[in-house]
Amino acid sequence: MAITFNADTTNGAVITSDTSGEIKLQSAGADIATVSSTGITMASGKNLITTAPAFSAYQSSGQSISNATATKIIFDTEEFDTNSNYDNATNYRFTPTVAGYYQFTTAARLPVGTGSGESWLTFYKNGSSAKRVMNYQALTNTGVFMQQGTALIYMNGSTDYVEVYIQHSVGSSQTLWAASMGCYFQGFLARAV
Repeated sequence: MAITFNADTTNGAVITSDTSGEIKLQSAGADIATVSSTGITMASGKNLITTAPAFSAYQSSGQSISNATATKIIFDTEEFDTNSNYDNATNYRFTPTVAGYYQFTTAARLPVGTGSGESWLTFYKNGSSAKRVMNYQALTNTGVFMQQGTALIYMNGSTDYVEVYIQHSVGSSQTLWAASMGCYFQGFLARAV
């Protein structure tokens, strides 16, 4: 036996049955999704989640990063923000409204001139270090720390937020190289729960 749930424009909720062994969800008689023993199949052009959050932001001007101090990177320019969950004006953080597992990516370019030391990028969740994604060490180097990394982080969809911090031990303040290709923060919903 199978059941079809249809949100009919004339009769409201209409439930019918047949012998296909499936559960169908319909709107005005058109299939939206079919549930069978093999899983959920979405009808052509239909999405299970239509408002899945995704964003991309970058830093528009160089930010000074003090030595030996974890500093939040100010990603102040949005390329896109599909669900208006990224704050590019005040807190520079992503606070999604859909619970699930999110894939985050970040990159930062820190010119260090002449010196030795190390630099690292870390995703912070709710104000605490969650995932260190890059640690770069230069014993004696003239040039740039170019760092990038990704992490999969669970977000509760209401209060959880993620930010990116950078820290270095070069010996003096250094300035991030700001550009959409060199200093960015991105994320998207990989799986809703």
